[in-house]
Amino acid sequence: MTVINNQVLSDLGIGKPQSAAASNKSQLGQQDFLKLMTTQLNNQDPMKPMASGEFYSQIAQFSSVAGIQDLQKSFTQVASAMLSSQALQASSLVGRDVLVPGESGGLSDGGQLQGAINLPLSAKGVQVDIHDAGGSLIRTLDLGDQSAGLAKFQWDGRDASGQPAAAGTYSMSARGIIDGQQTGLDTLIADRVDSVTINQSGQGVSLNLSGHGAMDLAKVQQIM
Repeated sequence: MTVINNQVLSDLGIGKPQSAAASNKSQLGQQDFLKLMTTQLNNQDPMKPMASGEFYSQIAQFSSVAGIQDLQKSFTQVASAMLSSQALQASSLVGRDVLVPGESGGLSDGGQLQGAINLPLSAKGVQVDIHDAGGSLIRTLDLGDQSAGLAKFQWDGRDASGQPAAAGTYSMSARGIIDGQQTGLDTLIADRVDSVTINQSGQGVSLNLSGHGAMDLAKVQQIM
């Protein structure tokens, strides 16, 4: 762009001492730009007038920047509206159980644990092993043959001998035969939603679960 001499800037008040509020303004706004353009035309050398192409180029550059800024502002507003809507929808989950990725769950006195296995393909002889906090196997659930998708299971809280297991945290691991090979399978655990939090970064919503703590809403596989 054409360089504007110090006299022109001085006439516009640019470069002079400003108030504290004005000094915080580090970028030219639309009105400033138009004022500069008008002053350039009034102060150009009559023997070397600004070429029309250069003039239009400056206007096009400013229009492009202004358009991008307006677009960014619109995107920000849309993102904010979507986040608010997502948070409102997530709040309806408070007090409900959801299936989330996990390998452990808390068992209360006389309670049960629910979960599911995420099967990428059909599997035969699907089983779920349940271990106590010390790593000892206390129960194996036999789910038989299962099709691809979510295969739900429920542990009644009793060990292999039929006795109620003590309250506490128990881990679960699943396996099944896929294409003739014994394969480890991913497990999902049912957990209660206590509250909802909008992430500090403004990116998405987190659910605060009773057993797993904070977890992104996007990780929820199913609402129970």
